[in-house]
Amino acid sequence: MSETIFHRIIRREIPADVVFEDDHLIAFRDIAPQAPVHVLFVPKTDIATLNDLKEDQASIVGRLAHAAAEYAKREGFAEDGYRIVMNCNGNGGQTVFQIHLHLLAGAQLGRFGTAK
Repeated sequence: MSETIFHRIIRREIPADVVFEDDHLIAFRDIAPQAPVHVLFVPKTDIATLNDLKEDQASIVGRLAHAAAEYAKREGFAEDGYRIVMNCNGNGGQTVFQIHLHLLAGAQLGRFGTAK
C-alpha cells in the first residue's frame, strides 16, 4: 500500500486537530470541511479502499462507525442528526487511499449522490 497523508498524521509527522484516538483509530477535523462539523475517522490498519477490506476486517468499519456515533453524542449533535460517508475509488470521491469515514454535521445537510 502507498504512503498517504493519513499515515503521516498517525505518526505525528504533520499536525492535525485530533479529536479522538485509541489503539485502533484516529479522528481529526478535515482541513477542507464540507459542513460545520467535518471529522475524519481513520483506522490504523492499512486498507486502501473498501474493495480491499477482507471479511475478517469487517469489524474495522464497525469500529469507525461506532466511534463517529460516540463522538456525535459527546459533542451534543447526535439528536439533531449527522451523516457518515465512506467513499471508494475515484468515481466514488475517494482522494486519499486509506479507508476512512467522514462525519458531517452542524447544519441541515442537503441531498447527495448526484453526478456532476
